[in-house]
Parts: sequence; C-alpha cells; structure tokens
Amino acid sequence: MKNLFWLLKGILKAAIFFTLFAFALNNEQPVTVHFFFGNQWQAPLVLVVLLTFSIGVAVGVLGMVPWRLKQHRLQQQAELSPSREAMQPNVVATAPTQPAYSDGL
Repeated sequence: MKNLFWLLKGILKAAIFFTLFAFALNNEQPVTVHFFFGNQWQAPLVLVVLLTFSIGVAVGVLGMVPWRLKQHRLQQQAELSPSREAMQPNVVATAPTQPAYSDGL
C-alpha cells in the first residue's frame, strides 16, 4: 500500500511537471509589459506569468507575517504564564462560629 502511494505521488508530480513544461513551451512569444511613465519591459510570456505568480506569493506571505508573529507571541505567553489554579492562594474555607457583626439582639 505504501509503495502504491509513492507511485501515485510520483506520477502526480510528473504530470504537473510536464503540464507546466508544455505551458512554458507554448508561451514563448515575447510580450511587452507597460509600466508607468512610458517604461516598458519585453520578456517571454511564461517568464511574465511566473514572475507575477512569484510576486503574488511573496505579497501573500508578507501579509501573513504580522498575524503569524502575533499568534506566536500569544502562544509563548500562554506557555510561560502559570495556570489560574497555580495563581490562586491555598485558602481553607472554614465556617465562622460567630457572625462577623452583631445587629444588637
């Protein structure tokens, strides 16, 4: 069963590789990317698509950094702070023999 899993995983990886390779071969035409102020850049379409995807991933990861740092800090605080039971003093509850105050009766 384990060998079958590894075989299917290898076949899936090969299929993804050959699909992306065929995409790259079919999109060799040069394209022009126009920027602001009349600047332009000419490169193969597959390179433009790959670069755009990479920039999108980088922006997504950088957008997650503050949230991840906050979660990491909260997790460390939870691990370092003692539990509520440990913070409570050990008080033995005893019933008073006489009331604490008298109403005069």
